Amino acid sequence: MKLAIIGSGFAGLGMAIQLKKAGYDDFVILEKDSDLGGTWRDNRYPGCACDVPSHMYSFSCELNPEWSRMFAPQEEIWEYLRRCTAKYGLEAHIRYDSAVEALEWEPSGHWRVTLADGSVLTPKAVVSGIGALHVPSVPAIPGASRFAGTVFHSARWDHSCDLRGKRVAVIGTGASAIQFVPEVASSASRLTVFQRTPPWIQPKPDFAIPPWARFTFRHVPGATRAFRNAIYWVLETRAVGFTIDPRLMAPQEKLARAHLARQVPDPVLRAKLTPDYTIGCKRILLSSDYYPALSQPHVDVTTSGISEITPTGLVTADGVSHDVDVIIYGTGFRVTDALADQRIIGRDGLKIQEAWADGIEAHHGITIAGFPNLFFLLGPNTGLGHNSVVFMIESQVQHVLSCLRRLAGTSAESIEVRPSAQRRFNKGLRRRLGKAVWNEGGCKSWYLDDNGVNRTLWPGFTFEYWARTRRARRRDYTLSR
Repeated sequence: MKLAIIGSGFAGLGMAIQLKKAGYDDFVILEKDSDLGGTWRDNRYPGCACDVPSHMYSFSCELNPEWSRMFAPQEEIWEYLRRCTAKYGLEAHIRYDSAVEALEWEPSGHWRVTLADGSVLTPKAVVSGIGALHVPSVPAIPGASRFAGTVFHSARWDHSCDLRGKRVAVIGTGASAIQFVPEVASSASRLTVFQRTPPWIQPKPDFAIPPWARFTFRHVPGATRAFRNAIYWVLETRAVGFTIDPRLMAPQEKLARAHLARQVPDPVLRAKLTPDYTIGCKRILLSSDYYPALSQPHVDVTTSGISEITPTGLVTADGVSHDVDVIIYGTGFRVTDALADQRIIGRDGLKIQEAWADGIEAHHGITIAGFPNLFFLLGPNTGLGHNSVVFMIESQVQHVLSCLRRLAGTSAESIEVRPSAQRRFNKGLRRRLGKAVWNEGGCKSWYLDDNGVNRTLWPGFTFEYWARTRRARRRDYTLSR
């Protein structure tokens, strides 16, 4: 085949759909698992749902008038991806149980893709659609291996573990935890939530989409598109505070404080749950049932750090022992170092670790100097704190297609971003990020690498990113034989 796509989540399938629409059929999708879906296959914990409105968290070319809720649950999003796969005939292109072990650029002008089973593919180009949220992050806590009970990460939920009547510890209070904690609290006899830093939480405006609205979306031309566009611009206005001036986040913080005060009457608990950093510095979370769950008499919130894990539970820095039957990690994913262990070797033997010795970066988050015909979807600095990441994926897919068209229109064998273009782009990126709330808000987050540099988020409006990536500029790329 001429092109290999790695991953079958929103990014990989989005790339494949646009290839099909462009009449391009010579590609394969390499999926490490035995089923498609990426994030929405892996995360099947109780209460799992999207925190972006459903009509915006979908492909613009494949609108879904049948979303059941304003914020779709995991099963419905996973089914949506299955329908898209069936509609565009992508199943025939997917090669399951095909984890990629290594990528190596050959002087003859193609990539040598080595799979875990030892087989080798030699496509002309590779698109990495593995995303950022797929490698679970588990903190290194002394004694963790000694625990005699059940332990699992939220992204690897153990559905065989019956939590009814169990004493449960949840480590972490991020985006996943605030969804599954209410579900766990409804079953466990005792729940202890170990919180390092409280998140800012706003009410989740979720509701079942009424039948008359779905009827309208199905039968009135343009209704679904208009509704999606309205959601887009409402979400896009939030970028002002994120990227222009953190002081403009004040209305967002006022909403979150009012939500906390309304749902947590206990002043002691409310003090534990009140962040001390500017809202937006960490991811803003949406939930209307998390605070009530923590207010129940059989639920405790512990803010003292965990010093060790024993065979029977956890010991915190204040010397208190917490005996539990189950430990659940809600500690998110490795993001800024997710590719640290990848074996990717570019032109002249350049390793990806060498190219990123000073930190991960790419041109528009998509292409990297020294790695011809290699494209990343959801690469460095293309994440969002205010809108749908699917919009960013579609913008990147169009950029990749633009690069492939430039390549196809010449006798060249490869296309590669110029180092000067990559440096220029990232210099401007760093300058803008330095003034944003993620760097100035007074917190540490998974957006930042070990040196405190934001390697994750896009520091602007999404329509700006769309405009800048629509076409691959000739002066930014080198075409080679």
